[in-house]
Amino acid sequence: MAPVNLLAFDTSTEHLSIAVQHGDTVRAHAGAGGAQASATLIPAVRRLLAEAGLTLRELDAIVFGRGPGAFTGLRTACAVAQGLAYGAGRPVLPVDTLLAVAEQARHAHGATRVLAVLDARMNEVYSAAYEWLGDAAGWVERAPVHVGPPEALALPQGDGWVLAGNAFAAYGDRLPAGPARLDALPTARALLRLAPALLAAHRTVPADQALPLYIRDKVAQTTAEREAQRATAGA
Repeated sequence: MAPVNLLAFDTSTEHLSIAVQHGDTVRAHAGAGGAQASATLIPAVRRLLAEAGLTLRELDAIVFGRGPGAFTGLRTACAVAQGLAYGAGRPVLPVDTLLAVAEQARHAHGATRVLAVLDARMNEVYSAAYEWLGDAAGWVERAPVHVGPPEALALPQGDGWVLAGNAFAAYGDRLPAGPARLDALPTARALLRLAPALLAAHRTVPADQALPLYIRDKVAQTTAEREAQRATAGA
């Protein structure tokens, strides 16, 4: 039987999402993410666990969105997952945020072929494509996680693909035209729905391996690189 006591959270976007599953009951919290997540995540986790009548040691796993996503948010999620898991002696389950977006689109809109797209800022988007093959097989990746300009996105072959994510307001005119566009975020409830299959596949890791998924080689330029770029522009 799949574990039924789980804590899940995602801080990879501007929205904080937390959920605790105890048996068939799920309690959830949503709030502001970004810089605020580091201050509000742990108090909200404690409150939800208390409402569920659970301690950290009673959890079967701590599930978190590992990225891609906002740098500060991912660092917050990993640090909290590590700290809680170390203290309670629990395993962690890292989940790709784009897969969680696809699952949220399936649950909310019935989508089964999803090109998940999250705003990566710097005029780029994070993307990956997934196809739902039913309860027995679950999600299958059709295009790997990638970061790049929205104009470079291409839908996988076949009919019925949709775009899902949070990149439409920023890059609407630059994304592929034609497919339906669904607002979807990597919610904690989506992480909980993905967890049973990932746990059955033995995807949990020790606390010290609660690491973020970064797909950018470099987030910021060095001072020397910026000065060189200005000098080139001036010339």
